[in-house]
Amino acid sequence: MTPDDDYEVLAETGGCITYVRGLTPEQVILKLGGHPETFTSASFHDLYDTAPGPPGARLGITSIGDWTVIVEMNSELGLTGSVITRLSAGTRLVSHHCLDIKALDYFYWLEDGELRFCFIAQEGYMKPVPDELVPLMREIDTHYPDFTNPHDGPMFLLAEHLTGIKLTPSLLEQATYLSGVVPEPEEDFLAW
Repeated sequence: MTPDDDYEVLAETGGCITYVRGLTPEQVILKLGGHPETFTSASFHDLYDTAPGPPGARLGITSIGDWTVIVEMNSELGLTGSVITRLSAGTRLVSHHCLDIKALDYFYWLEDGELRFCFIAQEGYMKPVPDELVPLMREIDTHYPDFTNPHDGPMFLLAEHLTGIKLTPSLLEQATYLSGVVPEPEEDFLAW
């Protein structure tokens, strides 16, 4: 395992990415309180649009294999406890957020509404590490120095391990998204 150049580009891209297994983009939009008919086709670069629009969280949603992937450039639904708990009901959810300038990294893994593992900025990794992640965490500890920010590689390795999706800039850029707005609840970040 060696650091991947893609991770640096992804960290610079920033934002919040949430993976939900087994739900269609339309089902995810409905679970988020949105209306699929108001969503339009968009490119990855369209998601950066900051033009004034309706109130709420603007996001892009696409499918990759059996997963629906939510990309947020200016909101943090993927960190909001009530949202990710609801989205993970009956399935697996993985989300990560990085803000490279401030090293405000978050990583969550939930199964059927239950928090299994997380990294919270300024607090670190949840203990104990679930058995499923122990070998990967040992490998990460071997190849990354202590106090490495998760956005420098570990969060992407964890997400890939849990979803089977190797996130790359080209994967994000080549996807077509449904883009629209959903209600934005008050932030209530999960903690362990």
